[in-house]
Amino acid sequence: MIYTVTFNPAIDYLMQFPQVQHGNVNRSVSEKMIYGGKGINVSIVLSRLGVENTALGFIAGFTGDELESGVCAMGVRTDFIRLKNGMTRINVKIADEHEVTELNANGPDIDSTALSRLIAKTDMLRDGDTIVLAGSIPKCLPADTYEMLIKRLADRDIKVVVDAEKELLTNVLKYKPFLVKPNVEELSAIFGKHINDVNEVQEKAAELQKMGARNVIVSMGSNGAFLLDENGQKHFHTAFTGKTVSSVGSGDSMVAGFLAGYEKGYGYALVLGLAAGAATAFSEGIGTREAIDELMKQAGNIQYIV
Repeated sequence: MIYTVTFNPAIDYLMQFPQVQHGNVNRSVSEKMIYGGKGINVSIVLSRLGVENTALGFIAGFTGDELESGVCAMGVRTDFIRLKNGMTRINVKIADEHEVTELNANGPDIDSTALSRLIAKTDMLRDGDTIVLAGSIPKCLPADTYEMLIKRLADRDIKVVVDAEKELLTNVLKYKPFLVKPNVEELSAIFGKHINDVNEVQEKAAELQKMGARNVIVSMGSNGAFLLDENGQKHFHTAFTGKTVSSVGSGDSMVAGFLAGYEKGYGYALVLGLAAGAATAFSEGIGTREAIDELMKQAGNIQYIV
């Protein structure tokens, strides 16, 4: 079983305007709600690819009810912890023909009792399970929450996937996570230098592996993606072509595609991850199974770097 953890899920409320005039009444031409959070996005794509999984995390208030209902309607099994106070956040995205303005909420406070309940759920994971920790840690939680969770799982045969930035990622490498997936910008931030070609990506991926990561994927946007697998094999595949609608959720979709495909080999998993990420980037919302399958038909051969 694959479990995903989303500490601070959200409902994104997207509003489209011909033009936004500040200080005046503006009437939208369309509105759309997207249910998400990085772990939840992974769960949605896994479910669409037919992979059994459970989404863990915290919800609160009537907005939490709406988010859970919406996620379940997409075929995701949930086991959220309901907080007594606050409400699941709504992030308002205001778009016109020139720009997108984002108004993001903080979300509810997660107290120590609620965190203990999440820990109890992760303590029930069994050998062979996978857990995905994705995104930032809310300010109401200890900064080492990822480390604490992973340390508790270290004596079992559980695959840990971490998709996070900077110290959140590097601090857990000593626990030898199964997969980490920085994008090239995040990789640059980790090492404090601008990384812009595949040779540098290979070099820094190898450093992350030396620090403990078993498998390292670096997504490079329109330049494709690189994978250094735990056997030392290097894989590269060019990006799929298409019109990008929004990159939101594409990295999460890549993680899901990789997990759905890795039993068929790491090279295949990289391509399926790229296809899932591209399907989301080329869509409004998270990519569908049909869109992923269509891209896989175009995948061609995996390119190996030696």
